[in-house]
Amino acid sequence: MEPEHSLSSKRWLLAALVLFLLQITILYVMGRVPICECGYIKLFEPGVNSPGNSQHLADWYTPSHIIHGFLFYGFGWLVLRRASKSERLALAVFIEAAWEIAENSSLIIDRYRNATMALGYSGDSILNSAMDTVFMALGFLFAARAPVWLTVSIAIVFELFTGWLIRDNLTLNVLMLVWPVEAIKVWQGAIG
Repeated sequence: MEPEHSLSSKRWLLAALVLFLLQITILYVMGRVPICECGYIKLFEPGVNSPGNSQHLADWYTPSHIIHGFLFYGFGWLVLRRASKSERLALAVFIEAAWEIAENSSLIIDRYRNATMALGYSGDSILNSAMDTVFMALGFLFAARAPVWLTVSIAIVFELFTGWLIRDNLTLNVLMLVWPVEAIKVWQGAIG
């Protein structure tokens, strides 16, 4: 007979999986394309303002999703201290899946086009959106095991590196979505 804690953890992991599959299903019902319309799958899309961005397994926004995992782990630890890591992971998958669905709604796609550097953004492929959630989960699992200083250091390096390389990162993305700054939009648009 399995211990109650182990059985409970398995149930929460199953809940996380169900939420993940629900995300994929909802995106499909919303009419999102399963994979890039180019007809093939790449491990990494290096172009930021290219039609392949947000369409393949990973892109320059993947570090942002890993940071989501770091942040959701911290949030779960703060608000669900008595909960298991599996319960916190289910909460993290719920939040990420909800964001992925919202991000691919016409309201947010239009907001990205109007307020950020993503002028031609048409939303994520289902594959890319699903991988965003997988990368979030990997970030969550890393944060659950690594020292806080290391997790924070990696998040800072990710933010600085992508900010330098593509003139965008999680911080700038959130800022421009919520409170667009014209000077930042002009600076981001100068990427070559």
